[in-house]
Amino acid sequence: MTASPTAPADILLLNGPNLGTLGRRQPEIYGSTTLAQVEEAVARRLRPHGFGLRAEQHDCEGELIRALDRHRDTAAAIVNPGALMIAGWSLRDALADYPAPWAEVHISNVWAREEFRHNSVVSPLAVGVIAGFGVHGYELAADALVHRLRRGAAGATG
Repeated sequence: MTASPTAPADILLLNGPNLGTLGRRQPEIYGSTTLAQVEEAVARRLRPHGFGLRAEQHDCEGELIRALDRHRDTAAAIVNPGALMIAGWSLRDALADYPAPWAEVHISNVWAREEFRHNSVVSPLAVGVIAGFGVHGYELAADALVHRLRRGAAGATG
């Protein structure tokens, strides 16, 4: 699905456990930007391209799954599964069923941290993974998804 001049599309921004505490949770790792500020930055980034933003954050895996189901009509998604990347098998199944391209985002470079963070059950399903660029990674994901949608080529690279 791509955005057209007559029917603007939305992109889903889905954040998992503990991401609602951005700005105060371990600022030495996650920075001082709040989730509301992240959402506004992504919306601002999408607006010139004709895309709106639908943002949700849930600490419960079941709520994330319900959010994906509610927003099946979105053109794409930016997903930060948080620690559910490690063992969120139900979330993985829901992401496998999500009909649009989605990018996985992590604020920190999870591969430079503890070994238990090095494996993701959801990453193989994403069109791409952005990690380690702080909250700017969300905007990078937005740019990449807009580029992909504009090209209209599922599976295309470049």
